[in-house]
Formats: sequence, C-alpha cells, structure tokens
Amino acid sequence: MQQGSKWKALTGWATVEGQWLRRKHFSEHALARIAERIRQGELGHTGELMVAIEAASPVHEPDSHLRALEVFGRLGTWDTPLNTGVLLYLALDKHAMHIIADRGVKATDAQWEQVCDRLRERLRRKEFESGLLSAIDDIEAILAHACPEASEGQHNTNDLPDRPVLL
Repeated sequence: MQQGSKWKALTGWATVEGQWLRRKHFSEHALARIAERIRQGELGHTGELMVAIEAASPVHEPDSHLRALEVFGRLGTWDTPLNTGVLLYLALDKHAMHIIADRGVKATDAQWEQVCDRLRERLRRKEFESGLLSAIDDIEAILAHACPEASEGQHNTNDLPDRPVLL
C-alpha cells in the first residue's frame, strides 16, 4: 500500500473519497447507459457480465481480490446455465478492480489484466463513465470468443441483471 493510501485508510478519507466518486461519476443516467451497453453486448454471446461498484470496502475483508470473490458469490454471478458469469468489481475507496470469471469462460488471466490495466489508466485520467464503457466493450469482445455457443434450439437468455450493483 502506498503511503498516501495508508493515510487515507487510517483517517477514513478513503471511504469519503469512494462515496464521493460514486455519487459524482455514477449517476442514474450513467448507470442506465452502462446497463444498456451490457444488455447490447450480451446479445452476441452466452456470457453474462455484472458490474459491482463499491464505494467503501467493508472492514471484514481488507483484501480487494478476496472481496471481489465474495461479491461474485453473494451476487450469484456464478448462477448461469452455462457457467459464463463474469464480475467486474470496482473498489473506489481502494482504487482497485478485479475481474472474476466462472469456469465456463475460457479466457486467460492475462486477458482480464489487460482490460483492468486499460480501465485503470482511463480512471486515472478521470474518464470514469467512458472508461467503464470501454472496459465493458473489451470484456464483451473476450466473452464472444471465450464462451460456449448456445445449443441448437436454445436461445441466448439474459440471466443476470445488467444494471451495475452499487455496494
């Protein structure tokens, strides 16, 4: 943890900053645009993307990757017919992000890390909504190649909510 981040965590400023970032950059209109982008992207594959935005990380789980795994389970991202759920988790107070994919998604950790690296750079430049929309496009492109095709006679269903979950 960098010294500035330690100071923010100790003083509680990270929590305040996370709440402020969520309110400022993820308005109702922005959330609706994000949900529509996810809905449109999922039309071309069997993958299911969920976005979770956490303003203030809980005290019980200080590790953001473990928290992302917990959120993946609690939101039921794993609960899709073809095991193709993917969670994009943002911890605004910790400036952390993780992508967790279910076992039916045949993508590499390196692919997910590239998406996170590009998103991280966009967030540094204060391009919150456009950066997140680009990350969604990147994830949807990966899912188009990494998910199994629907069986003959089976149509693509939307099994998980498209609207980002605010934690």
